Amino acid sequence: MTTQCTSTGLAGARSSATRLRDRVTHDGTALYGFLDSEYLGHLAWVARGAPQALPMLYARDGDRLLLHGSTGGAAALAARGTGIAAGFTVTTVDGLVLARSAMHHSVNFRCAVVHGTLSLMKDEASKRAAFDALLEAVSPGRSRECRPADAKELAATAVLALDIEEASLKQRAGGVADDEADLTLPYWAGVVPLRTTQGPPVPAPGVPSGAALPAGLVFV
Repeated sequence: MTTQCTSTGLAGARSSATRLRDRVTHDGTALYGFLDSEYLGHLAWVARGAPQALPMLYARDGDRLLLHGSTGGAAALAARGTGIAAGFTVTTVDGLVLARSAMHHSVNFRCAVVHGTLSLMKDEASKRAAFDALLEAVSPGRSRECRPADAKELAATAVLALDIEEASLKQRAGGVADDEADLTLPYWAGVVPLRTTQGPPVPAPGVPSGAALPAGLVFV
């Protein structure tokens, strides 16, 4: 399979991209714009000599990512103290690229790769602000539409901060890149667009019939 990638490095940080470096810029606008449009990624780190990886909700706060987890979780336990080196990836697939030849099949995608130092947030005010940011990332306005975490819940929940020290945004967009010799083959070729959409909301048992829907719901 083939991919055609462009990369955007974070301003002030080294880019983690190693291919097609002539397409790397130091403008973080595209990178941050993509990170802000998503809310689920994968955190990776090394613990006791073995690689670890977990899907986690996140929100961006300036030049760092805020991650939600359990105080007893592996990532939180590893990040205690002075912090640890970690990586975080966010990927979305925008389309399937079906070619006439097996070699040239691909996907249209966007993928942010972030490297930095992962640390555990400890003071209450910072954790509460991070809770709000994470809720807003999932559903804008939600932090004002639910009960805030109480002291017990706050103590049982870990909030991790990943400083963005290296970052890159790679993407493929466009059509099929078949070899000229394959263009007359009798196989269908083209792009199948993909997207994630919200379905009709399903209320939980006991929700009053007149309760307003969350403001952040967007229907396409």
